[in-house]
Amino acid sequence: MACFLSAEEREAKIINQAINKQLKRSKTISHREIKLLLLGTGESGKSTFVKQMRIIHGAGYSTKDRSEFVEYIYQNVFAAMQAMLEAMDKLGIAFEDESNQKGASAIAAVQADIVTELIPEHAAILERLWADTGVQACYARRREFQLSTSTEFYYNSLSRLADPEFLPTEQDVLRVRIPTTGLNEYPFDFPAKRVRFRVIDVGGQRSERRKWIHCFENVLCVIFLAAISEYDEVLLEDDSQNRLEESLALFENIRTAKWFRQSSFILFLNKKDLLEEKLKTSSLQTYFPEFDPNLEPEKTEELQAKEFIRDMYLAVAELDNEVFCHFTCATDTENIRFVFDSVKDSLISKAIEKISLS
Repeated sequence: MACFLSAEEREAKIINQAINKQLKRSKTISHREIKLLLLGTGESGKSTFVKQMRIIHGAGYSTKDRSEFVEYIYQNVFAAMQAMLEAMDKLGIAFEDESNQKGASAIAAVQADIVTELIPEHAAILERLWADTGVQACYARRREFQLSTSTEFYYNSLSRLADPEFLPTEQDVLRVRIPTTGLNEYPFDFPAKRVRFRVIDVGGQRSERRKWIHCFENVLCVIFLAAISEYDEVLLEDDSQNRLEESLALFENIRTAKWFRQSSFILFLNKKDLLEEKLKTSSLQTYFPEFDPNLEPEKTEELQAKEFIRDMYLAVAELDNEVFCHFTCATDTENIRFVFDSVKDSLISKAIEKISLS
């Protein structure tokens, strides 16, 4: 009986009860973990989405965290200019100012993937090159070669990036390109709902896709990101393959895979901002002749293009499991917050239903 317990025994009992309570809580948490698999082709915005989840539902990025991206941003800046200089040579585009050729040679000689700083000399050269109409003409034809979508953002901020006290902003962090290899898992807790979302991010390039098989077990939901602005671009790995067609084929393969027959799907039609900008100079109809912007003249071409691309994805998604479809801009925190909140409760409800049936 409790009244005959010694002080030492009572303390041991209290500790034992606390341990059992924690074990029970841990078991409940594990049962309430929602596994989300993040899929899509390379450059579709998966890693940017994970960063947004960290900003919105995680710890965010401290000053120390953001400082760790400085070198990657500088590497992106040099890699972008080197890509444009190489493209200028292949496309037969000359510098407006011939004196920029010497600066171009200096930048081309830099090993971009090991850059750790942006010295004043290089910053000045990069600013002159970016201002050259030849480089701008090359940038206007960026769909013809591989170039980061963050190029203009960083080059319009060169003076800020070249400051010795430069500290990346959240937007700098969101836009920096660091290729994802292998599998990366990120947990995000929702205490009010007593659930944890475990987001699994995988490499999108073809060489990385063979590793996805290890992630398929017990996935409640697949989040598929598609870069809808890439309708006029080709793959890095295969310059004969249209990027949007590759994404559509991958989506169809995933939708029909046996591992996902019980999974819900969230389809993020990403980079809507870049699509709207690109349509001003590059016709969707050129690459997808079945698109006719004259069919619905009461709608803008941008809206018709978005709906056309959405319908292509949904046409290959005709299965019983649900598809939540949203147009997104992964670098827009408020947009991602709104979109994810709109599907979060449905996912939690499905997870709870699954737990109750298990």
